[in-house]
Amino acid sequence: METDKAKQLLKRQIEATNELSGVEESWAAFQKWKRDTEVAIEQIFGRSSRHLADIRGVSYSCGVYDTRMAADAGVKACHHGLGSAKAMLQSMIEEIDQYGIAQPGALVRDGFALVGHLCEKFHLVSRQLRNRHDSRGTLDVQDEYDTQDLIHALLHLHFDDIRHEEWTPSYAGGSSRMDFLLKQEKIVVEVKKTRKGLAGKEVGEQLIVDIQKYQVHPDCKALICFVYDPDGRIANPRGLENDLNGDKNGIKVRVIVAPKGT
Repeated sequence: METDKAKQLLKRQIEATNELSGVEESWAAFQKWKRDTEVAIEQIFGRSSRHLADIRGVSYSCGVYDTRMAADAGVKACHHGLGSAKAMLQSMIEEIDQYGIAQPGALVRDGFALVGHLCEKFHLVSRQLRNRHDSRGTLDVQDEYDTQDLIHALLHLHFDDIRHEEWTPSYAGGSSRMDFLLKQEKIVVEVKKTRKGLAGKEVGEQLIVDIQKYQVHPDCKALICFVYDPDGRIANPRGLENDLNGDKNGIKVRVIVAPKGT
């Protein structure tokens, strides 16, 4: 979003508080202002931004109701909260004046880091799922489909628009399906699980083809290739990662082998 438009939206919400004199948190006019403010901040800074978390953390009520409270306690609490919110909105305007607004590439890097973190912790999650109370049934990650299913569930913690098994553009005379596309972040997640006949050499060869394939995909600005290797079939996981990581013809590539050293 352009900085002038962003500042205009924030100033509009500051000015709108002038119409909220004497209201309480439960009033419809206040609820509309609160929602409009959160939507504006989300559009400017992003759904996972500190700015949105800060504004949502403002309290507009006096807490648990007590009969000894003054009759206007709710109005005063809402007024106090609006004062805090106005100060935050003004601070956001000043921040934009000084630093501007993060470009789309910054959002991609944030999403990139989140996916990487999920992959790094995947084995711990998988192992924990097996240790259920009273030996109850669970997802036991035995093959690549199980790995994809669990990754898909974990991605929902941070991402809303997850496209599963979308077709890629034609490459080398044929098309194929990608595992996951995070549409808004333009991140592709490719998932593999080692097995007999699919160890370091074979995985590396497949990943090279995958990287070349996604270089021609219009929605791929970053690629994370997650290789789940619970049996330690890849002798040199760090070497595999280092050989393939980096910028490859316009897309950022990260290969993650996990766990390592088991």
